[in-house]
Amino acid sequence: MQDQGRSTRKRTGGRLKNVRNTRKDELGRLPTETEVGEPRFRTVAVHGNGTKTRALATNVASVNKGDETVAAEIDDVVENDANPNYVRRNIITKGAIIETSEGRARVQSRPGQTGQVNAISLE
Repeated sequence: MQDQGRSTRKRTGGRLKNVRNTRKDELGRLPTETEVGEPRFRTVAVHGNGTKTRALATNVASVNKGDETVAAEIDDVVENDANPNYVRRNIITKGAIIETSEGRARVQSRPGQTGQVNAISLE
């Protein structure tokens, strides 16, 4: 598990003494790699009585074209600066360029965190 708590090092590089064990809410999770496909979602409990809806797979995007927003079908992932391998595996992340029924669009939301794909049209 990935620890999301305080660093074990000081600014100077010296070690910090551990004052307590890692708490459950400080543990990280594996990244949600949202794929293009039949919509699948998972709800996860987060710190402070909240929830997040993670999109495991989706094929719908809200594409912003000037003044209007339209729901578009996602066909393919064209480009992804986060990881070139994500293009081959059709994984959607923030900043990815997707091919939709409305043309190409850049993803502005984080589907693994918010459960939806919001994009801005490039055409």
